[in-house]
Amino acid sequence: MKNRSFIKNKLKLALLAPAVCFSLMLTSCEKEVVELDPFDRLTEASAFTTPERVELAVAGVYDAAQSGFYAGGAVRGYPFGAAHVEQGDNRGEDMLNLEAFYAITYGSTYNAASANNVYHFETLYSVINKANIVIEGVEKAVADGLITPEVGNAYLGEVRMLRALSNHELLVHFARPYNHTADASHPGVPIRTIPVNTPARVEEARQQGRNTVKEGYAAVLADLDYAEANLPDTRAAGAKISRATKGAAIALKSRVKLHMQDWQGVVTEGNKLITGTTTFTSPIGGYALTASPDAPWASNSSNTESIFSFMNTANDNASVNGSLGQMYFAGSGGRGLVAISPLIWNATFWPANDARRQIITTTSRAIFTRKYRDAQTQTDWSPIIRYAEVLLNVAEAESRLGNNDRALALLNAVRGRSTSETYTGLTGDALTQAIVNERRIEFVGEGLRWKDIHRLAKEGKFGPAGIPAKVASTSNHIPQYSAASGAFPATTIPFIPYEDFRFIWPIPISEISSNPVLAAQQNPGY
Repeated sequence: MKNRSFIKNKLKLALLAPAVCFSLMLTSCEKEVVELDPFDRLTEASAFTTPERVELAVAGVYDAAQSGFYAGGAVRGYPFGAAHVEQGDNRGEDMLNLEAFYAITYGSTYNAASANNVYHFETLYSVINKANIVIEGVEKAVADGLITPEVGNAYLGEVRMLRALSNHELLVHFARPYNHTADASHPGVPIRTIPVNTPARVEEARQQGRNTVKEGYAAVLADLDYAEANLPDTRAAGAKISRATKGAAIALKSRVKLHMQDWQGVVTEGNKLITGTTTFTSPIGGYALTASPDAPWASNSSNTESIFSFMNTANDNASVNGSLGQMYFAGSGGRGLVAISPLIWNATFWPANDARRQIITTTSRAIFTRKYRDAQTQTDWSPIIRYAEVLLNVAEAESRLGNNDRALALLNAVRGRSTSETYTGLTGDALTQAIVNERRIEFVGEGLRWKDIHRLAKEGKFGPAGIPAKVASTSNHIPQYSAASGAFPATTIPFIPYEDFRFIWPIPISEISSNPVLAAQQNPGY
């Protein structure tokens, strides 16, 4: 199987050219085609006529996930090239928005027409639809004897993992968390499993409403189960992190089950990737924590800890208006629009001597993460899941189940590589809180903060019971930083309680104007 970087950079693939439309395919049908030689300009009819073209079609789903079009033409890293990190961070309190670029997300002033959440929704459904097109095409290619069932199943595992990732991203932004109702029967998002690529299917889509959250999570897990069963344990070096693997599907299941509060399910999935009692490694994929907390970022395309990331290259990235290096880095070439907030920097649970405090750039205005450091050509890969998250997912689940010793060992494995100030003797809620706190430190600047706020808010015990209060931008934040001091600046962007309608995003106006069923199911308050 060819390396996806070769496919993208050498052939400059077309993305299933004929009328592959945004979102639920109800509002616009723009052809997403780049200039190519005729052989490579794949129509949907021709995309599944040779094994090479099938490979290109599969790569096109990755490309849609990494660089979906914003506002019909621009590339700004939607949904997974950078935008999921930037949106997830700016919905939380641990990153500090400094300019107007993310002000609507940061201040929760969005509406059904706000660009950031509209294009997040639309590009996620574009990924889902392209996945569905490929699923149908690959199944036909197998039936026609063009590719073997084994090859076909592996392709299906890849695109189904990407579909699962997209559906879960939709659920954490546009629906209340799994535990909002006892049986998760509240509205989720429409779950689409067939391509919307004919007039009849477009008309059918116009009448489809929202599935329940329970149905949405069941669909996500079904896709990930299939992916686990059919994907390889590992890949060649160039594609080990950027292309779906069995380990990536399992790791994502541990995250999804954490959101469901299926604690035993988290442990069951995580244990497939964990061996050891103090130093942990994975029997699948060979994953392990890197010796230094900076190593996954210094070599984000080749390290033992990154399980799955989206590739960005000098020729294919989220652009200066979206890339992580441009937005987060304040060094050479960076715009430094989003900084680390004093709220997490000053937290007493983050030791002052922690090595993770060295993955920074300090300016006269604020402290910035240096996880993404190539602002010149924007080649920083966009992280989806690391081995550190798997360990902390299982740690929290074990703590919730009362298995304190193992939870503490997993927590200290992550914490101990960065600081000598590890934990001893913690049990019960204090242990669970320490694990949640550690997630805030370990994943700062990785877009995971909103996912944790979303899943914990209803419980209201280990995180804010709503959208947290935030520090507003000023010209100079440097006096507000005092590592591990517990001294916090005023949070002048106020807390929004969980019950407030702004806790979740509205279904975009582009959808509700085309689908009367969805119009009647708009999230309350919008």
